[in-house]
Amino acid sequence: MTLNIRALGWNQEVEEQAQSYVNEGYTIGRISSEYKGMYKVITEAAELIGEVSGKMKFMANERQDFPAVGDWVVLSVRLEEGKATIHGILPRKSKFSRKVAGVTTEEQIVATNIDTVFLVQSLNNDFNPRRLERYLLMAWESGANPVIVLSKQDLCEDLEEQLREVENVAFGIPIHAVSAMEGTGIDALYDYVKPGQTVALLGSSGVGKSSLINKLVGKNVMEVKDVREGDDRGRHTTTHRELIPIPDRGILIDTPGMRELQLWESEESIQHSFEDVISLADQCKFRDCTHHQEPDCAVKEAVENGALKQERLDSFFKLQRELEYLERKADKKAQLQEKERWKKIAGDRTRVHRR
Repeated sequence: MTLNIRALGWNQEVEEQAQSYVNEGYTIGRISSEYKGMYKVITEAAELIGEVSGKMKFMANERQDFPAVGDWVVLSVRLEEGKATIHGILPRKSKFSRKVAGVTTEEQIVATNIDTVFLVQSLNNDFNPRRLERYLLMAWESGANPVIVLSKQDLCEDLEEQLREVENVAFGIPIHAVSAMEGTGIDALYDYVKPGQTVALLGSSGVGKSSLINKLVGKNVMEVKDVREGDDRGRHTTTHRELIPIPDRGILIDTPGMRELQLWESEESIQHSFEDVISLADQCKFRDCTHHQEPDCAVKEAVENGALKQERLDSFFKLQRELEYLERKADKKAQLQEKERWKKIAGDRTRVHRR
């Protein structure tokens, strides 16, 4: 694959960050996919297989120190072999992360350098506003602009009602109802997929991300499978993250459906996602009101008079508890990492002294 580098999202900011490396003879490329420590990297000259250098591995303390799909990386290339060594990562302007599945407190970077996040949710029986709240929280934290894409409009029995439910959890965020099957609503999405712009598609398994990508690209570049009978849930088709440049337009990043979407450093973004609850809390009599037993609680009053749904408030409490737990775990991990860092520094000094 050869492309004009600007079609990969290259702009003035990236050029300034890369200039010193280019002057030293390095090549700049963008990570298009990752396979267990090996990377596909697109450069202006070719698509290469990349691997991080030994020094980069040694200096890395966390997962975020390694490349992710969407990253601009510094390379030494061997074009005749179709390979490259990755020596560094240029600063990320945005980063969509989640906690890795399971009990481990570790960040998993889904994609980087994203301009817009398409949060895809289907309008069939798998429709879930609570899940959308969680995605919105993480989208705000990423630094990219969220856009809600409601797929499978052709399977929706009451579009107006479901749109109202989405609007109640997504204040001021663009919402688009589309059908890849019928081709309706797709054209409006091109307003975000512009030359030099990167759009990531995020959503649960089977919401129709692959079908949307095929429509936006204009040909079948992604495998599509039918939904399962009985629950309207689709089967997994995407198994890894992948950057897909569209000639004369922008770039799409497809992601696997996420069975488990655990938060990662989203405390500030709760202000965006739960603006209605936060606004009500400001009207409570007590500043430290927990919205449970206190008198003159504006939040409880809003629930009682129907202005705020109990499910919405329950979701707010649940996400707050999850963030507090994550913060406690992260503090302990940070202490261990600092200890390991000083061990590494001490080891380097010992080796230098022995020489």
